[in-house]
Amino acid sequence: MQVGTLPRYEVEAQNLSRASENRIHDDAVAKQFGFTGALVPGVEVYAYACHLPVEVWGREWLERGAIDCRFAKPVYDARPVHVTAEPEGGGLALGVASDGVFCAIAKARLANADAPSLEAYPAMPLPADREPADESSLAPGKMLGTVTRDMSEQDAQWYLDGVRERDPLYRNERLVHPGRILRLCNNALMDNVLLGPWIHVGSKVQHSSIARIGETLSVRARVAANYEKKGHRFVDLDTLVIANGARAVAHVLHTAIYRLRPPN
Repeated sequence: MQVGTLPRYEVEAQNLSRASENRIHDDAVAKQFGFTGALVPGVEVYAYACHLPVEVWGREWLERGAIDCRFAKPVYDARPVHVTAEPEGGGLALGVASDGVFCAIAKARLANADAPSLEAYPAMPLPADREPADESSLAPGKMLGTVTRDMSEQDAQWYLDGVRERDPLYRNERLVHPGRILRLCNNALMDNVLLGPWIHVGSKVQHSSIARIGETLSVRARVAANYEKKGHRFVDLDTLVIANGARAVAHVLHTAIYRLRPPN
């Protein structure tokens, strides 16, 4: 498909994390922080945004595509989501809107970039007891414990159904959805520290290879930055997603508000 003839993509949002330890995905807790209801996870909003780059470039974008996605406003469960794309500098400028409000913006492109070496991201054990998330447990330069998940048929089916992905590419070629890959970067934070309600606010992703159903994916994460902004406490994780312990899949700068400012 030519970039100049891009359609809109519409999907109904679904909160896949209602049972999560992160209670920002619970209606009552989210309302305490001024939201209308439980937030749909940013990684799923990212999954919706990824539909059009894959429609334009196909599996090539999963092999060497890049995207910078920022979440500005919440998306709520069962609400319609509209993804639009405009050509920009050989790539795509993407917008994600819900109920007439722009909730996320992204820029996607094809890019050739060397993957970081696996040796630069050593595998580390997960903590036996997680410490509370703070400036010490998430100190810049700290290597976090490695998160590992098997990408099973059941997992793939659950995720594709959950994000209501209609592109047959993933099922026909047994590929892991990019939203599922990014969801693992959330686990790199959640499985290493104890968190209260927290919010994923953006990710910069460079794909290096395709992840396939049946492979084991691991996430090796280093804390890149820990800082305060407008009363919130942010963390940037420099993460490398690896298949079968041997092949880089994606290099991700994953940003989250790990400690929200107290509600008024």
